[in-house]
Amino acid sequence: MALIPVTILTGFLGSGKTTLLKHILTEEHGKKIAVIENEFGEENIDNDILVQDNQENIVQMSNGCICCTIRGDLVEALNALWEQRKDKKISFDRVVIETTGVANPGPVAQTFFMDDDVADHYVLDAVVTLVDAKHGPQQLTEHEEAQRQVGFADQIFITKTDLVTPAEVEALRNRLMHMNPRAPIAGISKGVVPLNAVLDLKGFNLNAKLDIDPHFLEQEDHDHENCGHDHAHDHDHSSCGHDHSHDHHHGHAGHTDRIQSFVFRSDKPFDHQKLEDFLGGILEVFGEKMLRYKGVLYVKGTNRKVVFQGVHQMMGSDMAGPWGTEPKQTRMVFIGIDLPKDTLLAGLEGCLVQ
Repeated sequence: MALIPVTILTGFLGSGKTTLLKHILTEEHGKKIAVIENEFGEENIDNDILVQDNQENIVQMSNGCICCTIRGDLVEALNALWEQRKDKKISFDRVVIETTGVANPGPVAQTFFMDDDVADHYVLDAVVTLVDAKHGPQQLTEHEEAQRQVGFADQIFITKTDLVTPAEVEALRNRLMHMNPRAPIAGISKGVVPLNAVLDLKGFNLNAKLDIDPHFLEQEDHDHENCGHDHAHDHDHSSCGHDHSHDHHHGHAGHTDRIQSFVFRSDKPFDHQKLEDFLGGILEVFGEKMLRYKGVLYVKGTNRKVVFQGVHQMMGSDMAGPWGTEPKQTRMVFIGIDLPKDTLLAGLEGCLVQ
């Protein structure tokens, strides 16, 4: 039996999660969606689109969707939904989890890797994060939870873009891109978004292509004249193979986000054993600070791409397709909290076949 895909919908208080969820649940799409809400203090889904079922914590939506309000652990909620589905009491083919606005999505994502029962029935499809265009910049500055939500995202939506100027939207987009270059960013209004931009993204699929914003990788080519800080480097970058272009942040001068990202690239192959040992040691020390990391690896001894990704200390890898005619090149992106970027880049450099 196919695994049931799960989407985690996250975003800080007031970012528009419930509005987006209402759009998903009321649009005529023919999908059977179970919704798990983990809310406190925020507006819940309006009762006018709900039809009370005889289950105390299971509510039938008018569009054939099911809502489960978490009263216990997420694992228990997912397993309870599965049991009722198996007994044909309810029917659904995908799950959306709406987290509380102050939640760190990390533990929610980890649930799908740590619990065997959950892993046997569900697969985490993607983390979708909403950022309020008007209040988001301040929330990102003041609340690490808001930064974590961005760091974990596979897709980012900037909401309430009609309340700010295009220049403010662009500044926020640049800031988000530097925090998480692997997540596509789109603006939405009043929660209206195509379903295929939220569901079936395969953001946690090891064989999915590695999305890194191309402009992020090209930032070193732009004009640094007005950035207000020093970009000088003491060593030659011409042959080191990785990207040094993003120690700076555009559109949000005056502070530095703790959640940051960096990219490693190289045309040289990795020594598999050296890389495995290095990553194992890094996860042991910095695992809790590493929110998301993902890459396509060029490894000596195989003509196929090696794809890897992880959440905190949990890392997996898989063999992907052959390199074919494209240049063999490693691309890795790391998103985390106060990570020692130079140490990690140097360590990865040391794992290459010289």
